[in-house]
Formats: sequence, structure tokens, C-alpha cells
Amino acid sequence: MHHEAVSTRGLDGVRVADTELGGVRGDEGFYHYRQYDAVELAARRPLVDVWRLLFDGSLPADERQRDDFVAELRPLQTIPEPVAEVLPAIARASADVMEAVRTAVSFVGAVDGFRPTLDIDHARRRRDALRACAVVPTLIMAVHRLRLGLEPVEPDPSLGYGANYLWMCTGERPDVERARAIEQYQITTIDHGFNTSTFTARVIASSGADVAAAVVGAMGALSGPLHGGAPSRALDLLDAIGSSENARSFITDAVKQGEKIMGFGHRLYRTDDPRAIFLRSVARRVGARHVAFAEEVERTVVEVLAELKPGRELHTNVEFYAGVVMDHCGLPRELFTPTFASSRVIGWCANILEQAADNRIIRPDANYVGPPAPQPVPEV
Repeated sequence: MHHEAVSTRGLDGVRVADTELGGVRGDEGFYHYRQYDAVELAARRPLVDVWRLLFDGSLPADERQRDDFVAELRPLQTIPEPVAEVLPAIARASADVMEAVRTAVSFVGAVDGFRPTLDIDHARRRRDALRACAVVPTLIMAVHRLRLGLEPVEPDPSLGYGANYLWMCTGERPDVERARAIEQYQITTIDHGFNTSTFTARVIASSGADVAAAVVGAMGALSGPLHGGAPSRALDLLDAIGSSENARSFITDAVKQGEKIMGFGHRLYRTDDPRAIFLRSVARRVGARHVAFAEEVERTVVEVLAELKPGRELHTNVEFYAGVVMDHCGLPRELFTPTFASSRVIGWCANILEQAADNRIIRPDANYVGPPAPQPVPEV
């Protein structure tokens, strides 16, 4: 007997798996990694602690546990020689950094002998996942420098995660405050529920594919402007407005014409995005050059919406102040989305490991809405 199916566009509200990794409570403006407030982790812990929490289930209890985890990561940061040899050609041929990095990640998986997650045990899956997460920041900065005609900078094992990231960008010892600000941004973006790229990673992992395949697929999802491609666009908005006196008229015109205001609104949050609130405080702390103007634009958007569209609240999302923070820390706009990927890869891989540990292939149905079938096939 045929039952009429009902489709849910965009899978809104559809829960497709159980997870122990964290969640987003949009109505409360809250999200967490395992049992901890994600923003509190960003305020109080280094990124490697949060990485260990997601991979191994607990924060390091002491310095020794942290050092043991970091010691595991260090040799995995270096780009394998066969990949380093072809990276200049990949960098030259690619339209942007993300495109080059996803190609390079695929090659790392091949060179390192990544195998289908279905065919290997947890220890090997975890090692492949650590490798992917550790090498992605190095690949991002190597590609970036190669695109500028510069030699890549080797990772420095003595530096923390954010400091090393900036070091590989410039080859100069980074300012401590800026290194911490970048690392705090990276912690806030490690994971965020079943977002588009994370869900993509889990779908690919559910087929039993290798870790590199799932990460490359997630990177493809992240490259879209509706997902990870927006931090630079939020900064572009500030540039387009130009000055305080233009803000109200610019935003009023945009709202009247129904244009999307980049850096505002989120599918889940019906209140302030906790990542935006935290990154605003980070931007203020480091004295980011665009922060005062950004706050003025934020206030103006809220006011204009209250006037023109009462009842339709729109709050800043993570991208609005992320762009302000990254710009202040010296990262060019072409690195904004890759920097999002530099930490989100940890969330992807934690999800890949969780999916592989208790797998059922993800295979939803579609609701057919075409002409009734079957109909006779016409003769030519």
C-alpha cells in the first residue's frame, strides 16, 4: 500500500543521529562541546585541550596529559614529501586556497595510506583523523604562501596552536595577544551541531569511506558562501557602508530591497549567537581596528529592522566579528574561510570517528513530486 510521504526541506528539525560530541540550543543562545559550554572552553582552555576532549572524551587532567597529546600531534603537522613536491602546482592551478587544500588533503590520504574506516580499527581511524586535523593548518598556510610566490614556513613545535598558525603565515614570531585571539576564534568554530559540512562528513563516513574522503567532502560543503564562505563578506559589508553616516541609509535600502545582510542571522539561533558575543569581546580586548564601526553597524541593523520589519529580529552571527578579529590578527580575507576550516576539521573528524564506531549508512528518502508513474514509454 502506498503512503503519501511528506518531505522536510533542508531537513529542518529532523534528527538523524545520536551524538555525544555536543549540541546547539538555539532558543537559549547556547552551544556546547560534550558537557562543557563551548564559549567557556574558548575563554579558559587552549585548543589542544578541546581537541582531546572531542577525540578522547575528556579534557587533559594535567600538564602531562596535555603534553602527551601534543607529542602525538607534532610529527603529523608536517606535509609529506610527495605532497610538498606537487603543492606548488596545486596552488597555482586552484581558484582559491580552499580548492587547493581539499586537493592536497586527498593526496595526503593517498600518500599516508588512509584506508576505508570500515576496514580498520578505532586506533587506526583515530590516527588518520589526527593526521588530517594536524596537517590541514600547515597545508592552508603553505598554499597561501605559494600563491604569493613565497616559500612555505615549517610548523614550529615550540608554539601553541594559534601562534603556530600565524607563524606559518608570516614566518615572524606572532604577538601573544593576536595568537590567543586567533586560537579563541578557532576554538569557537570547532563544532556546531549537524551543520552542512559536518553532516556531509558523517554521510560520507557512513559509507565506510576513508577519513580523507570524508574531510574532502566536508571541505566542499564548507566552501559554499551560505556555509563557510561568509566571514570575508561580513567585512565587505563594512567596507561597502564605508562610514558611520552612511550606515542607516545603506542598511535601510538593503532591508527594503530584501537583500541578505551578510554576518546577520542564523538558521538555529533566535537570539544572540553566543560565538558572536564572545568574539565581540575578543575584538574589544585586542583593540581590533574595525570593532567600533562593526558595533555601530550591528546596532543600526537591529534598529532599522525594528522600524521596518517589527517582530523580525536579526542578530549577528559568528561571521560578523570573526572577520573583525581575523583582520586585526593580520590574516588576509582569502584566509578567512580556510581558517574556519583549520579548526572545523577537528569537529568533522570527531564526527567521523563517532559515526564509524556505531555505523549505519545514512540513506534518506526523497518525496517524488513529478508526473504520476508509471506511464507508457512513447514510441519515437
